[in-house]
Amino acid sequence: MRTETEQTIYLKDYAPTPYRIVSVELDFKILEDNTRVRAQLTIEPREGTAPGTPLVLDGDELKLNSVALDGAPLVLSAYASDANSLTLVEPPHRRFVLETEVTLDPAANTKLMGLYRSSGTWCTQCEPEGFRRITYYLDRPDVLAPFKVRMSAPLALAPVLLANGNLVDQGDLGDGMHFAVWEDPFLKPAYLFALVAGDLGSISDSFTTMSGRQVALGIYCTHGKESECLYAMDSLKRSMAWDERRFGREYDLDVFNIVAVSDFNFGAMENKGLNIFNDKLVFARPETATDANYHSIERVIAHEYFHNWTGNRITCRDWFQLCLKEGLTVFRDQEFTSDERSRPVQRIHDVQNLRTSQFPEDGGPLAHPPRPDSFREINNFYTTTVYEKGAEIVRMLATLLGEAGFRKAMDLYFERHDGEATTIEAFIKVFEDASGRDLSQFATWYLQAGTPQIGVSDSYDAQSQTYTLTLTQKVDPTPGEPTKKPLLIPVRFGLIGPNGSPMGWNAVSGGTVEGDLILLDSETTTISFTGVANKPVPSLFRGFSAPVKVTSSLGQEDLLFLARHDSDPFNRWDALQTASTTLIANAAQGKSWTDGEVDALRQALVDTLDNPDLDDAFKAQAIDIPAETVVGRHIGKDVDPDAVAAARKDLVKALVGPIADKLADLYRSLEVTDPYSPDAGQAGRRSLRNGLLSLLATGSDLGADLATRQYNNATNMTDRYAAMAISARNWTEGAPALLGDFRTRFAGDPLVFDKWLTASAQAPDAGVIERMRATLAAPDFPRTNPNRLRSLLGSFVMSNPVQFTRTDGLGFRFITEAVASIDKVNPQVASRILTGFRILPTLEAGRREAGIEALKALREQHTLSRNVGEILDRILAG
Repeated sequence: MRTETEQTIYLKDYAPTPYRIVSVELDFKILEDNTRVRAQLTIEPREGTAPGTPLVLDGDELKLNSVALDGAPLVLSAYASDANSLTLVEPPHRRFVLETEVTLDPAANTKLMGLYRSSGTWCTQCEPEGFRRITYYLDRPDVLAPFKVRMSAPLALAPVLLANGNLVDQGDLGDGMHFAVWEDPFLKPAYLFALVAGDLGSISDSFTTMSGRQVALGIYCTHGKESECLYAMDSLKRSMAWDERRFGREYDLDVFNIVAVSDFNFGAMENKGLNIFNDKLVFARPETATDANYHSIERVIAHEYFHNWTGNRITCRDWFQLCLKEGLTVFRDQEFTSDERSRPVQRIHDVQNLRTSQFPEDGGPLAHPPRPDSFREINNFYTTTVYEKGAEIVRMLATLLGEAGFRKAMDLYFERHDGEATTIEAFIKVFEDASGRDLSQFATWYLQAGTPQIGVSDSYDAQSQTYTLTLTQKVDPTPGEPTKKPLLIPVRFGLIGPNGSPMGWNAVSGGTVEGDLILLDSETTTISFTGVANKPVPSLFRGFSAPVKVTSSLGQEDLLFLARHDSDPFNRWDALQTASTTLIANAAQGKSWTDGEVDALRQALVDTLDNPDLDDAFKAQAIDIPAETVVGRHIGKDVDPDAVAAARKDLVKALVGPIADKLADLYRSLEVTDPYSPDAGQAGRRSLRNGLLSLLATGSDLGADLATRQYNNATNMTDRYAAMAISARNWTEGAPALLGDFRTRFAGDPLVFDKWLTASAQAPDAGVIERMRATLAAPDFPRTNPNRLRSLLGSFVMSNPVQFTRTDGLGFRFITEAVASIDKVNPQVASRILTGFRILPTLEAGRREAGIEALKALREQHTLSRNVGEILDRILAG
């Protein structure tokens, strides 16, 4: 049963608004128990709008106080209003000024969309449709206008008053009130509006742009947290400098502010000149933040800053084009981190994230194109397909055009579309015009769901010294798309000879090859290379040049050969992962490995560890045995998570047993004794050390004691958390004590509490669900905070397949019960947790039916939001 109105929105129905908003002036009076918002909108009809066409403004749960037109109050017959819309029945057919006043209750806004109050601070979140919860407006991304904002508030409650743009006035109003006026001269859609008011601490700095302008930088936070913002400030300055070097993009306002808040549905928001961040992506100190936290802060600070040009200055025409700004900006932040740290390791991280989150989405009931054709609830389309697959599509463009060609196209994009709300088609057209290429087939990547499956076969004729490579592509049907078109797929490749050296060739026939790039543009392509002296081993999709799944005839011997000799770091890592995954998957399905296969894989791991040319961060990734979820995706259907978990544990034991002492000695030698630094060198060393600890904890009797000792002696959060989490994932004898100590030791820090919640949720023992129930039922558990809920419930559904998919259905029921409760408070968080059920089609029949029963009970027994209802229906339909 569902009471919220449902309506499917279709891209084909897009049309510009009959009216455009020329300028916006807002006046906020913020008081303890309510906020009054006066809006003055200068509006005019668009060319072609017929006289008498009604003006319909969006609203959401608004209380309207007054309406005036050009200064005169409107009579009741001239407009119609409710909580969700305001309609002017017959507006003037000329430019006019509409004035409205509404009253809000930010403290009661648990949806965290619009204007809400978080730990005493007033703040906003308007993407995608939150501005309509602040005032009546044409709340669409293609309605662009300059904003001027006046704010007044009690000085004692909110000495800090921030909004978009530049500060143009401020002062005292008497009676304990003060005001500030901010003006943003750049056209922007309402989703980029931001306001913050509160009693906040801050740090400040400045940046000199490439043209010599001084930009004032500020990060605002809870008092006492100022020192924890220093790394975020450093990341911001490095981001600004990098965007100038790499893309020629200079910041355009006089000030750039970041505010950290504790209650936030997203990671961060790129509002023009005033980024609002989830505090977990700002605060960092060695005692409470891990290397991974520092890395995330650096990357997300960069991501939101880069949006200034790819998202703000150029925005999307409609929400169907969301990947236009998000995919492009994810690509840019990936490149930034690659330049700042290790490019091969960053590429591995990016692909791991894609395979872990996006591939299952693309292959299940929630599959959708990067640019969808329809939606019921836009909040449900902030997905890994839009972000991560969107970034991979941009990366393929960069691969096709080369570094210089890609920069030329991006320069043209900024020149042609600055100040516009534009489309994917316009983006592709820029690349066509800059390169002279026909990219019509390539554009299908944006329009078609599903992950391409690439088949590889080869042969070698020694007499003619001809090597023949055949590639096929196929995309399975996805919801609403029974047939698929061939894609243009860039395959970066190399041929490796028997001695491990690269091999050349004299000539190519039968396909399109540009240097080290094969362009796979049909269902089947066969390419012959002549002048190849010996049968090579092909290294395909180097650097993961396309987001595809590959099935080839390469056996374990060939894979381990690539792991030792491939000059492409990504493919070295991927070969080891594929070799390990294959052994585990086969064993989980009843086909045991041989001693020779395990010996060969072990030797490849040892060779990797002993290779002085590989950095520690890469070695840590190389020795990481694929997780159960990775193996489950490899199997694809009728997955038994218990069998997968047992097979993985058995393989690690078989690999580690004969070399446990060697690994333990290496583990001890990698201890970092210098003062903590989050730099790439130290972080890589810790990553390798903790990777070895994980192997030892799973595969030998040494690991449990080493983990306990590391936990007790740790001088930084990276090592302490790793020791606890490894113990919990293996549910060692010491795990309960470490979890208990960690919770007590860091009881006063909410962000560290999130780490405890995550580690607790990943414990594979049968008691984990009851422990999570107790955690949720505790009187002091903040059930409205998205970070706490995601850390506990999100970690459970994504990273604990054994307990989430229990044959008795308890894991499924636990999550659906939690979703029903959360949905009443914050539908966005509830729907995101529910997406964990997308794995149902891959499970064996008994578990699959248990999951379906839990979802049906959720639908039948509860009134659900649009957010949760859409996800539930799509999963059941799939």
